[in-house]
Amino acid sequence: MKSEPECAGLPPELCMQLELESQVIKIKLEHRKMGKVVTVVEGIDEKAFDLKKLVSYLKTKLAAGGTAKNGRIEIQGDHRTKLKRILVDEFGFKPENIVFIEEE
Repeated sequence: MKSEPECAGLPPELCMQLELESQVIKIKLEHRKMGKVVTVVEGIDEKAFDLKKLVSYLKTKLAAGGTAKNGRIEIQGDHRTKLKRILVDEFGFKPENIVFIEEE
């Protein structure tokens, strides 16, 4: 995680919890060339989390390739449900703030 956010005198733990609760994270699938599928995660605050470290952890946990670019995380393969479980259990995001976006 990056440096603690500024919250007008609130304790850092409470401030971080408020920040986690206010984020809406979108998880969706994108189809690439040759029928490849990529799971995309958007909406994680780059000020609160180092996306490079987060994607590195997720790649290890999911045994898949991936990258963080343009404020979003891309993981090779369909890992939507696993990603949601990891974000809730290990990073403290609220399950109701994680939304699956269906393909258009």
